[in-house]
Amino acid sequence: MYRTAIFDVDGTLIDSERAVLCSLQKMLNDDYGRYYDLKELHFVLGIPGAAALPRLGIYDIPQASEKWNSYMKDFSATVGVFRGMTKVLAYLAYRDVKTGIVTSKTKAELVTDFAPFGLMKYLFFIVCADDTIKHKPEPEPVLKFLEIANADRQSSIYIGDTEYDLQCARSAGVDFGLALWGSKTPALEASHKFVRPDEILPLFF
Repeated sequence: MYRTAIFDVDGTLIDSERAVLCSLQKMLNDDYGRYYDLKELHFVLGIPGAAALPRLGIYDIPQASEKWNSYMKDFSATVGVFRGMTKVLAYLAYRDVKTGIVTSKTKAELVTDFAPFGLMKYLFFIVCADDTIKHKPEPEPVLKFLEIANADRQSSIYIGDTEYDLQCARSAGVDFGLALWGSKTPALEASHKFVRPDEILPLFF
């Protein structure tokens, strides 16, 4: 039985894939004159923008990140909480499960892109890209979470949707749960695989 639930954000709590990729595609095309098919940009899902942009040959990170975030607003109507997730988080919090997030978003991005959905009140421990030197797939973000939550590895599970999440969890010695509702790689090896968010609950009670 687990006592700590750690969640990724994009692709796990909220469906933001289209907004993330389309805003990046727009920025690259409009500001840098480079066209990419959306499939070519899938690798950015799950890692910080500061790590993704250099792989696209973009090195003015602060300026590019600001533009990318501004274009996200053009696609905000495509972002939403995955069905059933709010009830799951509310129930976990009600039952005093330690809950929180490990995300590749910066604190500023979390405020603008995630906080408006009203889920923060159920998530008590937060690790953003600003909080660690190394990022997913390195173990540091999950290890930082365990530290601030005073949680142990054996009773914790990290739930995410990408290989970066899987590698981060494994490197930190924490079980990994694959969120199939948001994952594009269902064949990933995981301690648990969930088709729906409510399938998480039996692991805690």
